[in-house]
Amino acid sequence: MSEKDVGRRQRAVTSHRRKKYSYIAAAVIIMVIAAFLVGREWWHTRELSRQFDQNSKLLRSAVLADTDLAANIGSWSQQNRGQFVVFFSICDTRDRAIVKSATGQNLEEAWNKVAEEMDKFVLANKYEPTWVKADIVTKTARIKSKDLGKQTKNLYDNFFRQGIAFDDQFGLALLEVEVNGNKIIDYDDNKLDLGKLNDYLEEYRRGAKIEEVPDQLILFISRGFFCDDRNQVFNLYDNDMDFGRRKIETVDQTTVKELIHTSSQFLADLVQDDGKFIYGYYPTYDKELTDYNIVRHSSTIWSIIAQYRTTGDESLPPKIEKTINHLIDNYIAYPDPDTAYVIERKDNEVKLGANAVAIITLIDYMEEFHNDKYKGLVVKLGNGILKMQDAKTGKYYHVLNYPDFSRKEELRTVYYDGEATFALAKLYGYGRDEKYLMAARKAADYFIANDYTVYADHWIAYSMNEITKHAPEERYFEFALKNAQNNLDKIYNQETSYHTYLELLMATFELYDRVKRDNIQVKYLASFDETRFIATIYHRARHQLNGYLYPEYAMYLKNPARIVNTFCVRHDGYRIRIDDVQHFIGGYYAYYSNYGRLEAYKHQFGL
Repeated sequence: MSEKDVGRRQRAVTSHRRKKYSYIAAAVIIMVIAAFLVGREWWHTRELSRQFDQNSKLLRSAVLADTDLAANIGSWSQQNRGQFVVFFSICDTRDRAIVKSATGQNLEEAWNKVAEEMDKFVLANKYEPTWVKADIVTKTARIKSKDLGKQTKNLYDNFFRQGIAFDDQFGLALLEVEVNGNKIIDYDDNKLDLGKLNDYLEEYRRGAKIEEVPDQLILFISRGFFCDDRNQVFNLYDNDMDFGRRKIETVDQTTVKELIHTSSQFLADLVQDDGKFIYGYYPTYDKELTDYNIVRHSSTIWSIIAQYRTTGDESLPPKIEKTINHLIDNYIAYPDPDTAYVIERKDNEVKLGANAVAIITLIDYMEEFHNDKYKGLVVKLGNGILKMQDAKTGKYYHVLNYPDFSRKEELRTVYYDGEATFALAKLYGYGRDEKYLMAARKAADYFIANDYTVYADHWIAYSMNEITKHAPEERYFEFALKNAQNNLDKIYNQETSYHTYLELLMATFELYDRVKRDNIQVKYLASFDETRFIATIYHRARHQLNGYLYPEYAMYLKNPARIVNTFCVRHDGYRIRIDDVQHFIGGYYAYYSNYGRLEAYKHQFGL
């Protein structure tokens, strides 16, 4: 073999060895990476299990610390044939909660069984238990399934506040939040919706299904405990109206400021690039609302301005500007150089309330940001309102056609009257043009003559509060106080969270407080139930928390992260619409702003 051949062979051998070592090195690297990934995945899975275990222990401590539960759990279990029943719910915030339950001869046995089963689920599915909730059954009642309608027929939708078990052993049982959060009761026909029940069971209960509703059902009440993503545990109410919500005994400024902040931020996050809001959601199935209403667009801006006033968050002014620009660029029309109307383009009409709310919002904007950017526009919008009012009687005409501005509809909603009057009074306060105050007073006289107190209208309360700042006449104070007094029982006893009632109360409170502080002589004050009035404000502030989607309730809806920590209308499928949220914020913002004065009256009246 020549020297040349030997060299060639040596180079070939060397090359082969290099390739071999390269393959080995690559294989080692792949194995190391694989081992790392497997190890990381294992560690992550164990961390999820550890997180669930930690939260379940925190919940267990809360259960053991509940003295009422400890004192009565034995007698409660006897109602269910000696069984103890425990539910666990976990939620990763991206989809509905996963719910499991177990029974035992004592609380510890039932708890351990369901905790172990849920831990296995977390491990098997690498499920992130961001929110964890435990429910302990405390009361049961057996009924015939055909009699369920007797209990639901007089209720608002989603106001049946009991869980339902389909067998004695609770092998198939749904919490109240599962029942209402999935439309499993048909409140129109007052019966269970078997189709929706099976849809839910198939998707979230791993294929469980029933062919027909059994002849007998077990209704049950449970005591709930919720652990959030910060390891805070909240005891939950188990009474009808507050059922399933965290216990908050005192609705103070700190509590309300958080409500205002989160719900206003929700609205701000709905602002799109063109300045239009996402109109809202039906969160049961995460459906976006496709309608739009320019009156509600304007009033929603008002709420975001209130948030800025409360928080000073500098991310908000650009969004406020964007939404105002959307209003002005797309919805304002000028029938003549001195008059402007807000147009509802989808219906080709002018609504009295649209002009009114635009004025209120734009003046609020200019006052908050110390400019006169829209001074000319609000005057022209005010002139538009004047053209829709009978100057002799004070009565308003509600809807015009567009584009010819001919008359279309004399009466659309009584709310427009209060909105327009509030806007005119506010416009007078801004520019001091007497014609707007005279028109507002003419409208107020019409309200008095026609007893508008029967409408329990928050906009009437807003308008009278504003008018009396500039025309402090006794008849206006009396009418404003009557608007609250004549409706106090209705407001106090309203089962729904009816968001405008706190607005009515707080607008009236500001007027009432001026009467008291400035010693304004109002004879009717002697007949006004001041104690009941202040008590009703506190009651509504507490009760309306049931319209707030705390995570312990949001977790059972389709897309919890999208809708948590904002307000909803429970009896309309938990509807979340921009104006719903705005009205809740309006009442709570006034409550927050006047809290110190409220507390003074509360102590004065011994409440």
